[in-house]
Amino acid sequence: MLLLTFAPSGYSIEVEGFTPSQSLVYKTIDKTELKLHLFVPEGHKPTDKRPAIVFFFGGGWNIGSPSQFYPHCEYLASRGMVAMSADYRVKSRNNTTPLECVKDGKSAIRWVRQHAAELGVDPTRIAAGGASAGGQVAAATGTTQKLEEEGEDLSISSHSDALVLFNPVYDNGPTGFEHDRVKEYWEEFSPMHNISTKTPPTIVFLGTKDHLIPVKTAEEYKKRMEDKGRRCDLMLYEGQGHAFFNFKDKEYYTKTVIEMDVFLESLGYLKGKPSLQNKAIALDPPASVQ
Repeated sequence: MLLLTFAPSGYSIEVEGFTPSQSLVYKTIDKTELKLHLFVPEGHKPTDKRPAIVFFFGGGWNIGSPSQFYPHCEYLASRGMVAMSADYRVKSRNNTTPLECVKDGKSAIRWVRQHAAELGVDPTRIAAGGASAGGQVAAATGTTQKLEEEGEDLSISSHSDALVLFNPVYDNGPTGFEHDRVKEYWEEFSPMHNISTKTPPTIVFLGTKDHLIPVKTAEEYKKRMEDKGRRCDLMLYEGQGHAFFNFKDKEYYTKTVIEMDVFLESLGYLKGKPSLQNKAIALDPPASVQ
């Protein structure tokens, strides 16, 4: 019950009906094996150099399942990317803190870059995506300069090249999300407070009725990004709350996936128009803040 109190509603999600192409161990720590669950394009070969994305599930750094992003991975693989959903340590399974979550996120990006030639991935086009606390983990891979796992090869960058963030709890400062849990290291941990001229292009999806991330927080993040000359597309969905974009809500899943596709196409990660269609998107588009 305590774990559920701290975890945003709707994030202990298991999504059925999607099967990864393969699952590979990217990190072993304290006898715990952490895996990346891969979805690859049809006919994919190790000699390819395709763009990639690694997703991190939500759950307040307490709970969650990589299957939350299996639908997104399958879609992006159908569009030509190598898409992965990562396991990472959480409190309920590993008795860890949010700090370990970020370290695992950085390890995952580093591992993909280190093994790009075997995976058929372009090491200069590795995006990170995530939801809620997983959105914080993803954002940290593109913002924070520290919090690396001890013993890893730091000559290989853990820095993501693009960010796809769904309702990210990316302000962990004194007035931000769960500050008391991270107060000993929040200055290195909070993406909001580590934006730099190297922060990658970012898209953020947020419901205007989200009870954890106020619209003003997302607008402040966008402003800080733009003050550094960085791109941050903020997509606001009127009346929607936390977790509105998940696969169980087909309308908003489709809407956000189409916008994700358009964003990644603009970066050269995808080619052509989205293969998903949603007639409602023309009638009720998000309030995009440019």
